[in-house]
Amino acid sequence: QGVWGEIVLERILEISGLKEGREYTLQGSDLSLTNSDGNKIKPDVIINLPDDKHLIIDSKVTLLPFEKWINLDPASPEKEAAFKAFTNAVKQHVSDLSEKHYQSSSGLRSPDFVFLFLPIEAALVSLHEKDSSLFTSAWQRKIVIVGPTTLLPTLKTVESIWKNERQNINALEIA
Repeated sequence: QGVWGEIVLERILEISGLKEGREYTLQGSDLSLTNSDGNKIKPDVIINLPDDKHLIIDSKVTLLPFEKWINLDPASPEKEAAFKAFTNAVKQHVSDLSEKHYQSSSGLRSPDFVFLFLPIEAALVSLHEKDSSLFTSAWQRKIVIVGPTTLLPTLKTVESIWKNERQNINALEIA
């Protein structure tokens, strides 16, 4: 499921119009970063912005408890426990992700937050409906939880910024 989530993320990157190796870098690259704690870090995706700035996206979330919750009968006594397990898995990932301190890497100039990508929109909506405080607590830890419909407009905005940047560079060269 983790690989599937990364495939969904890559597909969204492609749809956004961003080009791999130019506007973004995937985890498999030879990029080696170290955070302020001296630990090696490897974000799933680094979005490049003009002026050598970056956005970080991580997509490692276990969706097995969510799948179990969806497949259980609504009257099942296990249903609520399955959703709680899913919520706890997301909370744990938020905690783990915040402890990586991607923003403190000397090789990155990033805003003070990281995107946590959930590849299933229904999972994101269910979390918001049942435990909206999770999003506030994630934000307090510098994590923004996003799904496909919230990440795509963000990436399209980045693509637009790059388009304007290239036009400005071309105009300067012509002038």
